[in-house]
Amino acid sequence: MQITVNGTPTQVQSPPDTPLLWVVRDELKLKGSKFGCGKGLCGACTMHVQGQAIRTCITPVQQVQGQSVRTIEGLGTPEQPSGLQRLWAEMGIPQCGYCQSGQIMSAAALLARQPNPTDEEIDQAMSGNLCRCGTYPRIRAAIRLAAQRGIRS
Repeated sequence: MQITVNGTPTQVQSPPDTPLLWVVRDELKLKGSKFGCGKGLCGACTMHVQGQAIRTCITPVQQVQGQSVRTIEGLGTPEQPSGLQRLWAEMGIPQCGYCQSGQIMSAAALLARQPNPTDEEIDQAMSGNLCRCGTYPRIRAAIRLAAQRGIRS
């Protein structure tokens, strides 16, 4: 099967029913997206497929064949972080950091489709991302500030 990951057409060898998360982590060695619940409930595994935030722990790779996938590594790198990643660090959002790649990917998808979201829209878009450290108020503030600064990803 072929998928495009972070702009690069990629042949994958995994069985078609393998969750996209495991293809990306194990076969492609991109470890930024995390496994949390395995049921699509926590959001730690969030990536973009065709620009939409999806839960990759429950998405078989065959479902995204021929489509564009963007991981947290495709959003930015430690050497060149995206505007949203820089803002996340500037505001000191991560504590343990485990959920943050999924949080950032959900926030980027929200800002791409709604450049000036209301608090209600932010809460709704981010409701599927769980954070055991409770950084929700800072995440909402960061999304508001990103919107004010015109940051989309």
